[in-house]
Amino acid sequence: MRIGVVGDTHDRMSNVERIVALFREARIERIVHTGDITRPGVLERFAKLEIPMLGVFGNNDLPELNRLEQEASRYGMDFAPPPRTVRWADRQILIVHDPEQAPSMIPSEIDLVLHGHTHRHRHELCGDTLIFNPGECAGFMPGKNAVGLVDLASLEARRLWF
Repeated sequence: MRIGVVGDTHDRMSNVERIVALFREARIERIVHTGDITRPGVLERFAKLEIPMLGVFGNNDLPELNRLEQEASRYGMDFAPPPRTVRWADRQILIVHDPEQAPSMIPSEIDLVLHGHTHRHRHELCGDTLIFNPGECAGFMPGKNAVGLVDLASLEARRLWF
């Protein structure tokens, strides 16, 4: 299973349109949003992909939390406060917004930790656990923004630039 990873979209609609196009081209099967959506219209754009979307809320989502929850529900998206754990393709995945929300000692059963918040790329192994943040996607500099693509079978992650 190939998943798209995005976070910190911060209502940058022109970038969200590009992200939707990238995910469509990559033929991902699910999307994980690591928080800081900020406005319900972002979820409407992602709904155009017509694939399951799951995520967590970030600190910048709090002012619009009720509307974001309503919009997520409207499109059948699964959002919750962090941290949250899901199991897909025999992989245990921990999803947080701020990396500080992850335990300092990651349980051995966690295969993948996804986070946002820092706007900085992170791709590191901690024992057998991959910790991944694709980095900045809401920036104003074309070619410097990225989202992530993770193959759960191989646990390989890479960035898609735009």
